[in-house]
Amino acid sequence: MKKFAIKNIKLALAGAALFGFTTACEVTELVPANLIPDSEAFTTGARIESAVLGVYESAQRGFYSNAVQRGYPFGAANVEQGDMRGEDMYNDQAFYEITYNNSYSPNSANNSGMWISLYRMINRLNIILENLDIAVTDGVVTAEVGNAYKGEMLFMRALAHHELLIHFARPYSDDPSSMGIPYRTFGIDDVTKVPDGEAVPRGTVGADYAQLLQDLDAAEGFLPERGAFRVNKGAAIALKSRIKLHMKDWPGVLAEYTKLTSKYAVTANPATPFRGGTSTDNIFSFVNSAEANPGVNGALPSMYGNPDLGARGLVKISPIIWRADFWHAEDTRRTSLTTKSSTGIFTDKYQDATTYTDPNVILRYAEVVLNAAEAYARTSKMTEAVTLVNSVRSRALPSSVPAYTVEELGAGVLDAIFNERRIEFLAEGRRWADIHRLSGEGLMAGIPQKATTRSITNIKFYETGAIPMDHSLAYSSNLFVWPIPLAELQTNNTAPIEQNPGY
Repeated sequence: MKKFAIKNIKLALAGAALFGFTTACEVTELVPANLIPDSEAFTTGARIESAVLGVYESAQRGFYSNAVQRGYPFGAANVEQGDMRGEDMYNDQAFYEITYNNSYSPNSANNSGMWISLYRMINRLNIILENLDIAVTDGVVTAEVGNAYKGEMLFMRALAHHELLIHFARPYSDDPSSMGIPYRTFGIDDVTKVPDGEAVPRGTVGADYAQLLQDLDAAEGFLPERGAFRVNKGAAIALKSRIKLHMKDWPGVLAEYTKLTSKYAVTANPATPFRGGTSTDNIFSFVNSAEANPGVNGALPSMYGNPDLGARGLVKISPIIWRADFWHAEDTRRTSLTTKSSTGIFTDKYQDATTYTDPNVILRYAEVVLNAAEAYARTSKMTEAVTLVNSVRSRALPSSVPAYTVEELGAGVLDAIFNERRIEFLAEGRRWADIHRLSGEGLMAGIPQKATTRSITNIKFYETGAIPMDHSLAYSSNLFVWPIPLAELQTNNTAPIEQNPGY
C-alpha cells in the first residue's frame, strides 16, 4: 500500500476521507498497525491477516469526527441509529437527538459519520480483495485461506453497502429504479486513483441490490463454517435472507432459511445470545474487548445500560413498546432482558458498562426465522408462518399462555410477525430497517409517533397515563432518507454525485 502525506495532496482532495484517507492523519489508514509499502503489504500471511483484522476493527470502531471512536459504523452506531430512527427505543439526552427528532442535515455529525466510516471500511476491504489472488499465486497463502479472506471481505462489502442503502436511499420495495448509492468495488490506495473513485455514480437501488446479492453469493461459496466471531458461510446466507426480505423476494427468503435450519436454532432462553455471544442463535457478531472497544461514548452497554448499574443510560426502552397490548405481561423478555430504575426501563442485553466487552450481534437465527415466517405469510402459507412466529414467541411465555393459531390471528398474521420483530429485536437496531421497507411498500405511513424526546422522566410513564408524543415523519418527507454529507459533495471534483431531494 502506498504511503504518502496528505499534506502533499491538493487541498481540494482533503475530503478524500470518504475513500480511506483522513485529514486527521498524515498517511492513508489501510492496515491496523504501522503502514508498509505496497510492495510488502501482502508478502506474508501474518501481514494479510493483520490487514483483514484491520477491516474488522474499522467496522467495530470506525471513524467519527476525525477520530477513531464511538463505534461507527458497526461497533454500536448502527444499533443506535437504527433504534433512534424508530419509536421503540427512547432518546433521553441530546446525544442522539438529531436522529430521534429527524433534525439532521448535510452537516450533522451522526449521518455524516456513518457515510464516511462505511466508505472508509469499504475502501480498506477492496484493497485487500484486489491483492488476494496475487498473494495466492505467489504462494503467500493457500487458495483455501485466500478464498476465506475473500469471502469475509465480500460479506463486509455487502453489509456496509446495505447499511448505506437503508439510510441514504429510498427502499427497494417502493421503486428499484430510484436513486441508490455509489457501490464501490475497487480500492483507492494512491492519490492518482482518487478521480476514479469520485467518478463512481449513484446507481439505481435495483442495481445496488443486485450487486449485494452478487457479492454474497460469491462469499457463500468462499466462506467456511465456523464460529460467530468471524464472518462465516451462515452469515452470508443470513444476510441474503435479510436483503431478499427488503426485495420482497419471498421464495428467495425461504430458500436461504432452508439452508440454515439444520445448522442453527432459536435458543430456549431469549437472553442466551447476549451472554457471551456464542449460542445456536448467534450467526455473526462484531467482537469488543477491554482493550479494543468504541469507548464510553460509543459502546452499547454504556449508552443503553441502566445508570443505576454504572452505565450512562442515554437510551432506554420507550413506554410505547412497553405498554403495547401485543407484548404479553408474562413474556420473560420483560424480565431477563430489561432492568428498571426510577427514570425508566433499560435494556439488559448489554451488561458490561465498565470495560465494554459486549459483542454487537449483527445476525441471529431468530431473524432468519421471522424473515421466513413473513415470507410464508406473504405467500398465503399461514400455518407455516404461524408455526415459525410461535417458535420465537412461545419460548418466552409460560405454558399457560397459548400459542398463536391461524384461526385466532385471522387476517392479522403479518401484524403478529411485525410485532414479534419489534419485541425480539428491541435494542438491536433493527426497527429502522423494517420501517424503511414497510413504508416503501405502503404498509406503514413512515416513522410513527415517538415519545417526546427528554420528556419520559420517571417510571410512571411505563405504567399509566398519557405518553407525550411527537417526531412522526411521513414517508413522503425528504427527511425520510438521510442527506448525502456536504463533505462528500464539496470534495468530489471529478463527478459530484446528486444530493437527495429536499436538501
